[in-house]
Amino acid sequence: MHAITYARYGSPDVLELTERPLPKVGPGAVLIRVKAAAVNPVDWKVMGGYLDSMIDVVFPAIPGWDVAGVIEAVGVDAHGFQIGDEVIANGRTDWVHGGSFAQFIALPERLVARKPASLTWPAAAGLPLTGMTAFQVLNRLVVTATDTVLIHGGAGGVGSIGIQIAAARGARVIATASAVNHDYLRTLGAEPVTYGSGLAERVRALAPDGVSVVADFVGGVLDTTLEVLAEGGRHASVADAEVEQHGGTWIWVDPAATDLQALADLVDEQGLRVEVARTFPLAEAADAYRLSMLGHTRGKIIVTP
Repeated sequence: MHAITYARYGSPDVLELTERPLPKVGPGAVLIRVKAAAVNPVDWKVMGGYLDSMIDVVFPAIPGWDVAGVIEAVGVDAHGFQIGDEVIANGRTDWVHGGSFAQFIALPERLVARKPASLTWPAAAGLPLTGMTAFQVLNRLVVTATDTVLIHGGAGGVGSIGIQIAAARGARVIATASAVNHDYLRTLGAEPVTYGSGLAERVRALAPDGVSVVADFVGGVLDTTLEVLAEGGRHASVADAEVEQHGGTWIWVDPAATDLQALADLVDEQGLRVEVARTFPLAEAADAYRLSMLGHTRGKIIVTP
């Protein structure tokens, strides 16, 4: 099969289009024909060796965790899916080796959920990691209709889903973004505020008594969080471990399919959107990585085999 691989840590220049054997399908696993795969910052951070102390990489490695595709084969004692089922997954396993930037990927079925019918293949591929990050953070913070929620990084992949989930629960949502993205945040259900100097004052102008929940999806905003959080409020971050020293929760997303399926169902029930910024063919995966590394793209960057 065609696959993108890298044989050593480095920049996107180490990515190559290669021929690899079809993945083996072990007990409790399924083989997925990849329709689309999403680029996430963690992909190029792993490739660059920045997470070497946390995650083992077996070279040559195929990058990519997020995938949307069709079940091609089912392993022994795997009973959740049938050949032809349309599925999605955050395919984070215990080590990096056989990822989603390929024509096929084999994954334990415990990581696989059914694709939301309302999403295109590229949008579905962009849902698992960012969507589950937002979903699990808001679940841990127990967001309900009684809350006023501040989301740091509202225009990003995680933040944009987080806005929609919180709004679907009836919460009031305030979210940060650059001015150019304010209209976009309004379409998602948030009251936008510009990030940067004076952010706490701008949030307080909208919520004089403070906010009851803060979800940080960007990092570097702990001082603002503490300044605007109402007494007894809850806060969590996916980017700043220091929140734990101030009563907050630092969260690393769990790829379990139970949450992913609940999120997929919510997408169909509430009409949640996943914005796709650009798609690349498999052979241009290095360019997709370079675009992601610029950090200015609104929406998901997708690779299609």
